[in-house]
Amino acid sequence: MLNVNVSEQLVSRTTGTGKDLVLLHGWGMNSGVFEHFIPLLEQDFRITTIDLPGFGENNSYLPDTYSVGALAHAIHDILPHQSIVAGWSLGGMVAQQLAMDYPERVAALVTIASTPRFVNGPCWPGIQAELLAQFEAELARNYHKTLERFLAIQAMGSATAKQDMKAIKQSISAFPSPSEAALKSALNLLSTEDLRHQVGKIKQPTLRIYGRLDSLVPTSGIDRICELHPQSDTVVLPHASHAPFISHPQQSADIIRQFAYSA
Repeated sequence: MLNVNVSEQLVSRTTGTGKDLVLLHGWGMNSGVFEHFIPLLEQDFRITTIDLPGFGENNSYLPDTYSVGALAHAIHDILPHQSIVAGWSLGGMVAQQLAMDYPERVAALVTIASTPRFVNGPCWPGIQAELLAQFEAELARNYHKTLERFLAIQAMGSATAKQDMKAIKQSISAFPSPSEAALKSALNLLSTEDLRHQVGKIKQPTLRIYGRLDSLVPTSGIDRICELHPQSDTVVLPHASHAPFISHPQQSADIIRQFAYSA
């Protein structure tokens, strides 16, 4: 049974029974992206989805300062106590911040195709800064075209790339469109936010899931992330790209389930 919960500011949705599992989406998306993934987990978990501020059902709420810390602060109060928080892409960065800032809310952490820093730099593989700057320029002209191109890059390399793109587009279209201000501000986070010097403070059991074919969070950076957060466990799906829970949903669900019940 699906329950829609409305706090003073934010909307969340809850379904299933069992351990509390919170799912956070990535840039330009909303919780609809988990539509086909949730049924694989709801027999074992009480799943809560929260649209990040400025996106989906929370598109009218924007924090005064749009930062990863502000996003974590905005949603922490509606997290169930001692949740397993799983964040995809940008949502994974928010999940890491939640684990550091609100440990009483986060019992365990899962990041999916995520990283402490998205943009590349010296000795740090990531998204080319020029590509992000190009996205920012295109965003001002045509949101839908920019999002479609971003989706194509996320699916790139996956054997099911066309199906993955179609599934994501259909699922997110059922939710309200994002705020243009949030799109721009959140895209800027991918260029500017850097949690590398903080992630070693994460004490909760942590699982980091990657796709070997991911061009946005390249596997060449995994060793560096492991150095920064050696307590975390790592799983690389050999045939997945940036959205393993869409291209390989059952495998992703099994990995999260096994981690959750051993954490």
